Amino acid sequence: MPDSIVCSPVSKMRFALRHSLLVAIFLAVGFAAPLQAYGPLGHEIIGAIADERLANTPTAAKIRALLNGMTLEKAAVIPDEIKGWDKKGVDDPKSFHYTAYRKIDMQLRDFWRANQPTHDPNSAMPSHHWFHYTDVPVVRLEKYTEGQAGRSRWDVVHMIPYCIEVLQGRVSEQNERKITKPIAIILLAHYVADIHQPLHVGAEYFDMQGQVADPDKDKSSLPDEGGNTFTLELSDDLPRSRGIHKKTFHGFWDYDAVNTLFPEVPKALRKNELQSQIEPLKKQLVHEMAAHEPRNWQMPANLEIRKYAEAWADEILPVAREAHQRLQFTNVHPLPEEDRVLAAGAAEEKPMPDHIAYRTWATNVVGEELHKAGWRLADLLEKALR
Repeated sequence: MPDSIVCSPVSKMRFALRHSLLVAIFLAVGFAAPLQAYGPLGHEIIGAIADERLANTPTAAKIRALLNGMTLEKAAVIPDEIKGWDKKGVDDPKSFHYTAYRKIDMQLRDFWRANQPTHDPNSAMPSHHWFHYTDVPVVRLEKYTEGQAGRSRWDVVHMIPYCIEVLQGRVSEQNERKITKPIAIILLAHYVADIHQPLHVGAEYFDMQGQVADPDKDKSSLPDEGGNTFTLELSDDLPRSRGIHKKTFHGFWDYDAVNTLFPEVPKALRKNELQSQIEPLKKQLVHEMAAHEPRNWQMPANLEIRKYAEAWADEILPVAREAHQRLQFTNVHPLPEEDRVLAAGAAEEKPMPDHIAYRTWATNVVGEELHKAGWRLADLLEKALR
């Protein structure tokens, strides 16, 4: 992984520190800590990298004013946190509040009310869940605009430029989606991370016989929800303790592949102990990633920022395709869920010509994508807030 980073001129000692840190991160895999404690970790890392990149700049001052002092590291996890309102709604007396940021709390509640959860693709009100992903088929290598299946006007590729236009004043803050400038920053801090996660962009589809299908040709094919409905077994998995369920394919990429960045942390710790141990390691990783430029992170100078999301989706789609090609899908069957039917089954690691274990390959991908996403978030906000 270190050879994927183009270093700025720094001392050999500093490079050695970074090199030893990243080698430990990307080679010492297989020691992932429990999922629940690390759920927001990837988003926090990306937000914190952007915080460091923007420190002491006019952009940082604008963000601080709009977010009432909230950091991008904190803002980056909020779009997932507010899913906690889905079950009983934001008006339930027991619903949580962002009490330290009362104005933003009210705006977040307005945003949730305007984008309530639904599975109906024809709903006049889009679900805020839709904004986090797009499901471009990976059955063949294609770009975002080269097909129709899995895309929508409310997917992450469309919502990133929508939020940019709110920040630029091209879209009024009095819009139907209730995305104000503070909410736009919060959403961008999260969505820029999502679009750098392969399974938030690419998905596999299956026919009724459980075979991989092209949904642009077979309209009855079933989506795998970005891997959420498939369990995953890897060659280096440790035996599961009683009561521990198999991880999902999507969950591995959201959690496990990020957790392996911190193999030093013991697994058998309580949540507060995990957080106290992970915090200094996270800060060290963030500092190193913020200080050293990732390879190929910049967009072409003539590409307007409203087109960045589409370019990022096109960039990650081959990775999403490989993330599926390295697995064998078995026991694929229709899964009725509420008012829809999905494909479900099992995914197992299969031997590859490069002899690289899936976990090792995925961890290298995640490290590189977190690094790029942090720099890109900072760059995007600087340009959008000029």
